Amino acid sequence: MLTTMSMSKEVAKSIEDFRSKVAETAEGIVFRVFPNKIMELTSLIESTNAKDSPYQISQAAASTDTTIYPPPSSEANGPSSNKRKRNEDGSAAPAHLNETVNARYPELVHANKHILKLHEAVKSECAQLSDSCDKVKLWVNLTMPKIEDGDNFGVQIQEEVLSELLRSQESAYNIRDAARQHHLARAKICSKLIKYPHIEDYTLSLKEHDEKQFFFTRQNLIDIRNVYAVLTDILHKNIAKIRAPKGNNGAGLY
Repeated sequence: MLTTMSMSKEVAKSIEDFRSKVAETAEGIVFRVFPNKIMELTSLIESTNAKDSPYQISQAAASTDTTIYPPPSSEANGPSSNKRKRNEDGSAAPAHLNETVNARYPELVHANKHILKLHEAVKSECAQLSDSCDKVKLWVNLTMPKIEDGDNFGVQIQEEVLSELLRSQESAYNIRDAARQHHLARAKICSKLIKYPHIEDYTLSLKEHDEKQFFFTRQNLIDIRNVYAVLTDILHKNIAKIRAPKGNNGAGLY
């Protein structure tokens, strides 16, 4: 004879408490965090027009160092050798991060420290956006009623909201990836600059690349602000159906 399994009252209460906390956190994000981020980012975007703003494109030229520096002194790292150092057990010792002994072109071109700071600020915004979307997605999923025929209009709205939240997260991931793409592209230009220092176009290419990053980072802030605006709009317009897609979503589920 089959026995019907069910949660104990204590576990059911813990689950309900968890759902309540998820709902409270998510609604706090929807009604406080999202609107505040729109205002905060709008203010930051407007401030980028100031001459002393770190996002001001006029600072690009001064931030780019096209100097080709000599490699680190081999004496500082001990006598050079063509042979790879080995550990006591005979295995190859790991190479140091900036080791240039075996490099074909060991000269150095430094990264743009100013752009690094801009990317860090954008990455922080992306992380916050992604985290907020995760919490709101969980809330929307937990408010979905059980699957049954009829009266599914509210569920369709919830699914559309979830799709918009997912698109917003993907936007955050793509914007977050801009820093990696910047370093790869810049490294290729720098390698050409080291190899062909007499070709002025590589120097100009590096300057243009860095200047483009000032434009992109500002545009990234605008894109993130716009994502918050769209999310806030769709969530506020459909909040009643999100909370109770069938009008009586508060019925006991346990």
